[in-house]
Amino acid sequence: MYNKDGTLKCFKAYDVRGRVPEEFSTELAECIGHAYAAQFSPKGPVALGRDIRESGPKLAAALARGLNTAGVDTVDIGICGTEMVYHAAAQTGMGGGIMVTASHNPPDYNGLKFVREGALPVSEDTGLLDLERRTRQREYPADAGGGKYEERDVSDDYLRKVLSFIDPGTLKPMTVVVNGSNGCAGPIASRLAESLPGVELVPVCVEPNPKFPNGPPNPMDNDRLRSATADAVLSHRADLGVAWDGDFDRCFFFDEMGGFIEGYYLVGLLAKWLLRDNPGGSIVHDPRLVWNTIELVEAAGGKPVPCRSGHAFIKERLRTTNAFYGGEMSAHHYFRDFHYCDSGMIPWLLVMQILSEKGRPLSELVGERMRRYPCSGEINRKELPDPDATMACVLMAYGPSSSELDSETDGLSFTFGDRWRFNLRKSNTEPTIRLNVESRGNRQLMAARTAEILALIDEMTAALKQVKGR
Repeated sequence: MYNKDGTLKCFKAYDVRGRVPEEFSTELAECIGHAYAAQFSPKGPVALGRDIRESGPKLAAALARGLNTAGVDTVDIGICGTEMVYHAAAQTGMGGGIMVTASHNPPDYNGLKFVREGALPVSEDTGLLDLERRTRQREYPADAGGGKYEERDVSDDYLRKVLSFIDPGTLKPMTVVVNGSNGCAGPIASRLAESLPGVELVPVCVEPNPKFPNGPPNPMDNDRLRSATADAVLSHRADLGVAWDGDFDRCFFFDEMGGFIEGYYLVGLLAKWLLRDNPGGSIVHDPRLVWNTIELVEAAGGKPVPCRSGHAFIKERLRTTNAFYGGEMSAHHYFRDFHYCDSGMIPWLLVMQILSEKGRPLSELVGERMRRYPCSGEINRKELPDPDATMACVLMAYGPSSSELDSETDGLSFTFGDRWRFNLRKSNTEPTIRLNVESRGNRQLMAARTAEILALIDEMTAALKQVKGR
């Protein structure tokens, strides 16, 4: 349950996540509820939601118990997506929100995502470290009691908010494959479709199932889920395929030919589209893959703003720059008019609006950009004996020949003139490093450099394992 430095293992850079009950238990959830009350002093009720995991009801109840014992009222909105907690927490008079979820992790995991009043994010830079300390040391006042528990359905209001981003009456008839990954997305997508005339949904894995029979709810890494979506698009001759992770704060796209579209290219597509109504506005983006986004944003008169990867950091940057949209290649999309928060439902509605107005298939809308800026996609090297040593080795190998080196924003970003670039960053939660490579119009160069960097990483890993094994 504890790291080597004595801190709680389940506390990460911007959330809580761990195996239940070894790393995250009901006892710990109750303590976190009490510590949240002490750390943030909510002036109103705290919204609580949960995904479909079997451990969710007991963890949510323990969390509510901790908050209520500390004198804080709670509003339980039940099984939902994370963004529904954000929406509830942003309402006038609310004191914050906590979502019980492990997102895309396997069924034996669970965790928590936190926001304060107004859906303000909580990260290691904005109170999460203090929350960990209070929880670990039981550093909170004696029981105050008196906190009230209430159950409330917020889905109608949430659906109205999400639908406000498009004009449903202008959508052209289309067929859309929706893969819920057996998480929470299926029922919400179905309810949205009731307000989308002419849109026919083809359901895949939409039945919520806490055992995740088709594998972990992560369409980015789960080949089974990706194949199921692609196959359904082809067999039903669909116009679009969409898949979500377990708590649907990320959505993944497939074109009409069943091709998986990297989230990177969706950021550029949405940014360009939204800049029409927000001329001169700022677009926040992560630093892993950037050239396509920067070019499209600047050409549309916008201002690209780089930011460290991670939902809490992107949200903070949106607020400080008053940016109206932010996107990560990991399929997180953030909207100023959705409380500066990420949503997995708004993007697929916007893409349908774009397809309807443009009258062109998704493959055409992103295909030219994919050829102009080919990328590797994110490649993970896991279970590294010493991620810091590996990062240092790559820095020594590529730093001297790079024309630009950014070691401040997030990990290491190397640029080599106008030909190619790459970003290498450590995971916030495990001994893993993540590589992203892109080039300007040269897929062979991108592939060669990707293989070259991975070979260096693998060579370094083997050497370190040999040394540690002696």
